[in-house]
Amino acid sequence: MVIGVPAETYPNEQRVALIPALIPSLTKLGLEVLVEKGAGSKAGYPDAEYEKQGARISINRKELFTSANILVRVLAIGANSDAGHADAGLLHSGQVLVGLLNPLGSPETALELAKRGVTAFALELLPRISRAQSMDVLSSMATIAGYKAALIGADNLKKMFPMMITAAGTITPAKVFVLGAGVAGLQAIATSRRLGASVQAYDVRPAVKEQVESLGAKFVELGIETKESETAGGYAKAMDEEFYRKQREMLSRVIAETDVVITTAAVPGKKAPVLITQDMVQAMRLGSVIVDVAAETGGNCELTRPGEVVEHNGVRILGPLNLPSTIPYHASQMYAKNITAFIQNLVKNGNLNLNTEDQIIRDTLLTHNGEVINPQVRQLLDLPAEAVKI
Repeated sequence: MVIGVPAETYPNEQRVALIPALIPSLTKLGLEVLVEKGAGSKAGYPDAEYEKQGARISINRKELFTSANILVRVLAIGANSDAGHADAGLLHSGQVLVGLLNPLGSPETALELAKRGVTAFALELLPRISRAQSMDVLSSMATIAGYKAALIGADNLKKMFPMMITAAGTITPAKVFVLGAGVAGLQAIATSRRLGASVQAYDVRPAVKEQVESLGAKFVELGIETKESETAGGYAKAMDEEFYRKQREMLSRVIAETDVVITTAAVPGKKAPVLITQDMVQAMRLGSVIVDVAAETGGNCELTRPGEVVEHNGVRILGPLNLPSTIPYHASQMYAKNITAFIQNLVKNGNLNLNTEDQIIRDTLLTHNGEVINPQVRQLLDLPAEAVKI
């Protein structure tokens, strides 16, 4: 079997789905690795390194798609709205596609994959179980996003993060407030603390308080936290507008006293909840900064414009997109380790092992044999709920 690694086509995407160092792990499975020319160069992985590890380099993208039994991608159709559809025309029946496909945000693309007879695995659907941790691309990429968000906040603030005792007097530490204490939020907390800031954090899930405090930050309690805000899989659940209204009202005071606010609150497949209104921004200190990590799904701040920097009443609001791609070397390294672990679980003795008794395979399987398989995506598409035979 041939595993193909195409160059990514999402605008400004610098990551690659597989790095040279992991090719021997795949050849041991009986797979041959075919890499599109220049696929890893933007991330710092030249073609020569792939060849040194035993991969072949393809100079023709169409040839790669034709030859590959398994395609590994970072952002494929669904997660790559424009160029991803161009690649769909190169897919063929029986081919396996593994990557980020945005199945909950763009479920209609599953129909296109099913129509083409592709067996697609959406890594966003990976169950949060201990055995799947080594494959968890969302956590890996969120770690990088949280780290970079803290650096962006420090870079844009007109103050220094750490307390300093100097000949000119004592400089007090900057105050950072992190909204959302998932993987990205926790990494933003840890990085801000390492830079010397005084950090507070908030999350609707009371269970994360211990994690926040273990990183040296203060957990802000509003009295409206609830266990109902978390799904069985550990992801945040969308709440009603009345809950968010109360939340915004109680957060206003904390935000008004903060230098940098980093927002990371997201709900899979849905628009990000608005946690910071224009009035709340109006009350912030002159020179304050908001880094909205949720900008790709609309943003947690009412004034966020995805991919842009907005100045409002002396407050700078940043809506960065695709933060993991801005640190492509390590982002690719982490992603490739995750996807290699997934392939190792999927391929046995050089053949595809579609064992649906395995929760990892069952939950991530999006399409197979011309059908949309995942029950959640079928529901979003208004397809019959009965199980599809595999």
